[in-house]
Amino acid sequence: MNAVAQKEERSVRPEAAPQERPYVSPNVNIIESKDGYTLEAEMPGVAKDGLDISLEENVLTITGRRQPDPSVNLLYRESNPVDYRRVFELDPSIESARISAQIEQGILTLTLPKAEKVKPRRIEVN
Repeated sequence: MNAVAQKEERSVRPEAAPQERPYVSPNVNIIESKDGYTLEAEMPGVAKDGLDISLEENVLTITGRRQPDPSVNLLYRESNPVDYRRVFELDPSIESARISAQIEQGILTLTLPKAEKVKPRRIEVN
């Protein structure tokens, strides 16, 4: 059973309101270790203030919004002004109370620790 599975969802919302920007799915890497999982999401242009991470039951939702710098006089733009959103269904073996997150240089890193009861352990023979 996968511990982290992406839920089916459209990457761009249809018929966005005129002032609202579309959501796109950020690229992610999911790494498993004996202690848990690490989820890395690429969210360029998203700062800590524009990040919203929620967990409802076993559904993890990541939303990142780019915040324009009002002090900058933008002359030309090639990047799209998009916001990010991705939804994952977490396995019950993940200890949700100990999930932590940090964002640095546009890379969001979530640490999803495994519950002690599902971690591999060595049994010694007497």
